[in-house]
Amino acid sequence: MNSSKILLFAGTTEGRLLAQALAEQGRQVVVCVATHYGEQVIPPRQGVTVHTGRMNREEIAAFMAQGAFFCVVDATHPYAVEVTQNIRSACKEANLPYYRLLRAKTQEEEGVVQVKNPQQAAEYLAAHPGNALLATGSKDLQIFAQVPNFSQRLYPRILPMAKAVENCCALGYQNKNIIAMQGPFSKELNIALLRQINGRYLVTKNSGDVGGFLEKQQAAKEAGAVLVVVERPEEEGFSYQELLHLLTR
Repeated sequence: MNSSKILLFAGTTEGRLLAQALAEQGRQVVVCVATHYGEQVIPPRQGVTVHTGRMNREEIAAFMAQGAFFCVVDATHPYAVEVTQNIRSACKEANLPYYRLLRAKTQEEEGVVQVKNPQQAAEYLAAHPGNALLATGSKDLQIFAQVPNFSQRLYPRILPMAKAVENCCALGYQNKNIIAMQGPFSKELNIALLRQINGRYLVTKNSGDVGGFLEKQQAAKEAGAVLVVVERPEEEGFSYQELLHLLTR
């Protein structure tokens, strides 16, 4: 294993930490990230090479064929279902071992409104008046633009990337409603934002403690806002410690 490279698809904090830990153990790790922003948050380290750019299934398969990889680690976001499917399919085609790094899920309290997908979350907001803080990321904003009077009611919180902000504006979200910040955020900041926008709802995904879900849940409760949670897809895999042990033993 020492002479072989590990291909790691990042997208989570745990993925970045795993790449660093593997490099410290003498492993050669090629980390794939979708954006330059993702590249910037990976500190330079000997043994870690970063590839930047979104890839479809065919491009992923071609990339795997180019390198002498021992195995593939999927450390993408737990809600990035399409990306995970593409990685799995490419691994099968390349006959490479596939390991899924799972992010621990935070226990949800009673009273939380659970929906199966962003579309159901948008339908819930359409049926319930009041302002909402959208903390689901920038990919689903087109869906929430279906909510009546969305440009007045909805406050999307997105990563501070020019393309994401431009997309918000193009969809019709007001500039003054766009919150471009990098998380995770403290409970206090979440509370302050909810109160600032007079938010009656906080829409999010259960991204676990690492993704700041606990702070959002606590903030919604203290601010008197309804927490609307998009359910996480069910999947099997390994915890951070399990995978680190497996790849370094």
